[in-house]
Amino acid sequence: MAYVSQEMKKNLAPGIKAVLKKYGMKGTIAVRHHMALVVTLKSGKLDLLGSAQRHNDMVAARQGRESYPVGSYLQVNHFWADKWAEETGDVEIGNFYSELVAAMKGEQYFDDSDAMTDYFHCSHYLNINAGDWNKPYVLEA
Repeated sequence: MAYVSQEMKKNLAPGIKAVLKKYGMKGTIAVRHHMALVVTLKSGKLDLLGSAQRHNDMVAARQGRESYPVGSYLQVNHFWADKWAEETGDVEIGNFYSELVAAMKGEQYFDDSDAMTDYFHCSHYLNINAGDWNKPYVLEA
């Protein structure tokens, strides 16, 4: 069963803060429901929302449909964020997501989940948010 404590958050925080500082990002680190480590990106130099919009536009064009607007905040899919950022040509954003996810996992992370047998077992869940529903992500020029 996924579990993350305040002690685990405290141990992972220096690595996460180092990644945020390296890329000029500001954010908060929290624990949600004792199972998820949450990083909420408040502001920064990287155009996370613009990159997500470009990706949505590319996918919509491939599928022959209209694109939908990203809006002022984004719940990042940490499994694919680095890949789709690189696909749109935003290599620095892809590197940021890769390093952030690695820092959030830490050395003791494991994922023994098997969806085929309905067995889900990992050390903890990861959530990355660019902005929040009531406070949008701010791109610093």
